[in-house]
Amino acid sequence: MRRFKTTIVGAGNVGSTLAQRLVEKELTDVVLIDRVTDRGEGKTLDLLQSAPILGFDTKIIGTHEYGPTEGSDIVVITAGFPRTPGMSRDDLLKSNVEVVQEVTENVVKYSPDAVIIVVTNPLDVMCYTAYKVSGFPKNRVMGMAGILDTARFRTFISMELNVSVDNIHAFVLGGHGDAMVPIPRYSTVAGIPIPELLSQDRIDALIDRTRNGGAEIVGLLKTGSAYYAPSAATVEMIEAIMVDQKKILPCSAFCEGEYGVNGTFVGVPCKLGTEGVEEIVDVRLSNPELSMLHRSAAQVAEQCELVDKLLAGSGPGGAPAAKGKSKKGTS
Repeated sequence: MRRFKTTIVGAGNVGSTLAQRLVEKELTDVVLIDRVTDRGEGKTLDLLQSAPILGFDTKIIGTHEYGPTEGSDIVVITAGFPRTPGMSRDDLLKSNVEVVQEVTENVVKYSPDAVIIVVTNPLDVMCYTAYKVSGFPKNRVMGMAGILDTARFRTFISMELNVSVDNIHAFVLGGHGDAMVPIPRYSTVAGIPIPELLSQDRIDALIDRTRNGGAEIVGLLKTGSAYYAPSAATVEMIEAIMVDQKKILPCSAFCEGEYGVNGTFVGVPCKLGTEGVEEIVDVRLSNPELSMLHRSAAQVAEQCELVDKLLAGSGPGGAPAAKGKSKKGTS
């Protein structure tokens, strides 16, 4: 039986932690590639040397060339310039378009049947970049965002109410950024909607903290961004696709009329299986909720227009060179 193969592009904190989670769970063979440094090879060797201790036999290859990635079933793009304190996800756009374009061109060359999962920020716009560059059908390009945003909301609800996170289901839609749309009436604790358990002031505070969850971590770390939760969220997506779970998870997906959103990527509930995004689950929203989602989608769409201009002006040589010294994993 052929082994499932996952390529992780970018051996920074997100990419290497994702590789660790995958090989330890023995979910899939892994190729960890970093084009800028030898980190892929170095971190792979370290992971391999942990195998005798932890008892896994998963195959993992570290490389800085795309050849070993050939025939991947899933490619996760974590490579990109890192987010630093005071930098919004929007500030990353121009720099990371070049990175995602280059990676996607190599995905098409070496793994034309792969599902692409984007983690690089600004996430929804980088999904659009990968979608436009690859020419893949919309079901095979998606972004890891909603699971992370939902996990943050669940965490803060758990902390507020002092209950197990297992009791909590949360619902977060929209772009991965300040305009994300948590939906309290669809967020529950043991089936009880949180508006019945918390005051509106406290709910608003939790929503605000969720929207700024990434920036809060960046501010605390000073020189990095989140990677434990983003990597865990990506594992959940990979497993749902790999074993055809038909699991409904919030992901960044290309909408064509769902929720009144057209022609852009935005966070929505998706059914994930072997074909990737097999269905966008259209949930009934109130007019205010729908308006917030449309505002969030409009912000993403505006940035996608800039991507179109960058890609149109890049020519055969790729997008305009981004400023900076290195390309690292980012979340």
